[in-house]
Amino acid sequence: MPRFLAPAAVAVLVATLPALAQPADGWVPLFNGKDLTGWGYKDKAGEKFESFDGKTEASDGRYSAKDGVLTVNPGKGLKQLWTKAAFGTDFELRLEFRAAVNADSGLFVRGPQLQVRDYPVAGPYKSLTKHKAQDWNEVVVVVKGQTAHCTSNGEVLEAALKLPATGPIGLEADRGTMEYRNIRIKPAAK
Repeated sequence: MPRFLAPAAVAVLVATLPALAQPADGWVPLFNGKDLTGWGYKDKAGEKFESFDGKTEASDGRYSAKDGVLTVNPGKGLKQLWTKAAFGTDFELRLEFRAAVNADSGLFVRGPQLQVRDYPVAGPYKSLTKHKAQDWNEVVVVVKGQTAHCTSNGEVLEAALKLPATGPIGLEADRGTMEYRNIRIKPAAK
């Protein structure tokens, strides 16, 4: 068991992702590429969790998993998908995303949102020069304490995003089709 994650977080992560072993390089996949195991919806009060373990689609169809891709499907209103696990130590989170034209989604890191979108059209980071429209882009979030440094394809999105001490990872369904893959986390080395 890695000593870098709080024991409770490790227990939840191991319990929710039993089929996934931690690779030798330390990266732990948060999405297994086959279904929504480890993810679900929280009610507005945050007291109830609707788990999608073993399911390839959320109960309302807003999120689906197939062939290594987690797809945020168009629908009405906002909807947020959360990990069962909460993360309270320093870590690095990596994922790849592909946004349809003017698509709008988000990545929640312990609660606060980082916009993940078709940046040149939907903003807010319209001056990115390395963004690949309608192609795969990589977001890297490095969390130290209660601050996250966030980049897309190596360009800074947020230099110091303020975070609470612990919380889950989430994705948002807002506008258009978004795709995510290779969602993984690595505890920071001590």
